[in-house]
Amino acid sequence: MGKPTLVILAAGMGSRYGGLKQIDPIDQEGHKIIDFSIYDAMHAGFGKVVFIIKKEHEADFRSCIGDAVSKHIEVEYVFQDLQDVPAGLSIPEGRVKPWGTTHALMCCKEVVNEPFAVINADDYYGKSAYTTLVDFLSSHEDVSVGNVEDKPSYAMVGYQLKNTLTDKGSVARGCCVTDSAGFLAEIVERTRIIKTDEGAAFSEDEGTTWTAISPDTLVSMNMWAFYPSVFSLFEKAMEEFFLTQVEKNPMKAECLIPTEVGGLLEKGRVTVKVLSSQDKWFGVTYQEDKPFVKASIQELKDRGVYPEKLWE
Repeated sequence: MGKPTLVILAAGMGSRYGGLKQIDPIDQEGHKIIDFSIYDAMHAGFGKVVFIIKKEHEADFRSCIGDAVSKHIEVEYVFQDLQDVPAGLSIPEGRVKPWGTTHALMCCKEVVNEPFAVINADDYYGKSAYTTLVDFLSSHEDVSVGNVEDKPSYAMVGYQLKNTLTDKGSVARGCCVTDSAGFLAEIVERTRIIKTDEGAAFSEDEGTTWTAISPDTLVSMNMWAFYPSVFSLFEKAMEEFFLTQVEKNPMKAECLIPTEVGGLLEKGRVTVKVLSSQDKWFGVTYQEDKPFVKASIQELKDRGVYPEKLWE
């Protein structure tokens, strides 16, 4: 089996952050978080990177990221387009918000034919997570999903909720429950979670009321290990999403990977092994998060985890 591919979700504009945070430098050398992710993945054994971006951002991505890393690893670009919806369906008038991460992932089905991992462009996951993903993808095989009894085995890397919160505002997290064998039993997408004096809390009514949640809750940070069989499963999920959720909330409904994986688990169509990383996650949900991220990256450099210049 050849080397796996790293798929990077980078089409979001980062409205809460206040700009295109995927290409915002976080050190003096001009590196972005995405540079460190690619560097870690390449050294762990990934052989190709696929950027999922908006077409209008292509020139920026090529000049700021792609041109440098393409000298070290194969790079491809695919574009998430609001107009790209299942056949026979129409775009609600006035809709401008992207359709979510499941829709973004489906945009790369024509260029990904090998085992692959999925990450967010603006999240730092740590070096060990990529090694763990390569180990998983190289030790399993894909199966056909033509029959209901065929059950592909995928994986995710889980992090403790308390290690993924920000002091600057709310975050969205896929909250996970595992069984005794370490497989994902259930995943619930919480779109508004905040840090509190007692730990953490989530809201399901735009912040009117809050419910406490354990800070030790295992959460998905959108770091997944998949095989190409997932595309046909997600294609059906997308069709159902447009026929149900878009009708209910035409301007804001999103088809998210954790939600759709949870639906597949509920139907017994897949198994998902929960992998763990010993490294700390951090990201830039808000502009105010950036100083902490910059300090964390510098600390890793000072410890010798990374060279000062990644691509030289």
